[in-house]
Amino acid sequence: MARKVAYLMSRFPKISEIFILYEMLALKRLGLQIEVFPLIREHEAVSHPEAQAIVERMHWHPPYSRAVFAAQLYWIRRSPLAYLRAWGRAIRGNISVPAFLLRALLIVPQAALYARRMQALDIDHMHAHWATHPTLAAYVIHLLTDIPYSFTAHAHDIYAERPMLETKLRHAAFAVTISEYNRQFLQRLYGSVAADKTVVIHCGIDPDVFQSRAPAGHHDRLTLLCVGRLEAQKGHPYLIDACAKLKRTGMRFCCQLVGEGKDRHRIEARIEQLGLEADIILLGQQPRLRVHELLDQTDIVILPSVTTPNGRQEGIPVALMEALAMGKPCISTAISGIPELIEDGRTGLLVPERNAQALADAVQRLHDAPAWGQQLALAGREKVLR
Repeated sequence: MARKVAYLMSRFPKISEIFILYEMLALKRLGLQIEVFPLIREHEAVSHPEAQAIVERMHWHPPYSRAVFAAQLYWIRRSPLAYLRAWGRAIRGNISVPAFLLRALLIVPQAALYARRMQALDIDHMHAHWATHPTLAAYVIHLLTDIPYSFTAHAHDIYAERPMLETKLRHAAFAVTISEYNRQFLQRLYGSVAADKTVVIHCGIDPDVFQSRAPAGHHDRLTLLCVGRLEAQKGHPYLIDACAKLKRTGMRFCCQLVGEGKDRHRIEARIEQLGLEADIILLGQQPRLRVHELLDQTDIVILPSVTTPNGRQEGIPVALMEALAMGKPCISTAISGIPELIEDGRTGLLVPERNAQALADAVQRLHDAPAWGQQLALAGREKVLR
């Protein structure tokens, strides 16, 4: 009989977290039965041909509903000490970060319902993506049911606020980090607890999906592409400033920004201030197939990631992995786990963060030496496919 694995994540299905879907599909192909328990139900369309089988195994209830209320009564009667322990630890562990405490007050009741569902389904193991709220849910379910859990830590979930992270590590069967940088970061924080529990597994992509078909250098002007949420850690202002510098040199280019986010108005204002409305196009969030088309048609992919003042930074951006898999020359910054993917001068170009001039210079180098850029791109594709 197939082993049953429950996946917990903040939102599902979510376009920007397609790597979780790829992971679940890979496990399904290995013969595991996957059940999905998101904390928030998204209504985004998923275009992957195998995705519907995963979507159909989704279990979701809002944090406060009749079913959730009934689950509280069930655990109060069946395991009152475990139920009270779950509440006590969730409150004490998150009380120092008010936003996390408020989320915990929603997550614990929801997790109590999911615990009942998982027992009914005879779940063998839980895996949570992101070390924050989904892993709190897995921890609560573990306290109520003894079902073992693991989790994947990505980026902001360990770099910024991390309430209860050591507790989550101690009780987990194991923890996955998406980069060696992350693993070493956790070991510096938690010593042997992290050393004994963490393994590195890079996010995966589907190599059959990401294959370039368009010939390189076929545009009448250089096409640049940046795929990422319009948020501070993505570093869009430095790309915009780099574009202004490139325009002053006389270079003809079009820079397309794919993604949506809270910094959109600020980015639009900066583009207008620099007179780049005809050179930089904001495309908003796009479906996966459209992103593939844009990658196929672009000359250079740029992700000018930065570390924010509150510690937020990238893990290893899946957008860069997809671009390399498509055989595109990539430029990014030498922070966090990015150098594990892009080796400067071998599989792409790395520049210091928050340095618009260095970004502009890197674009100019690739523009002036397209054959060299293709060598970098081919080496990058080989690395990703390994």
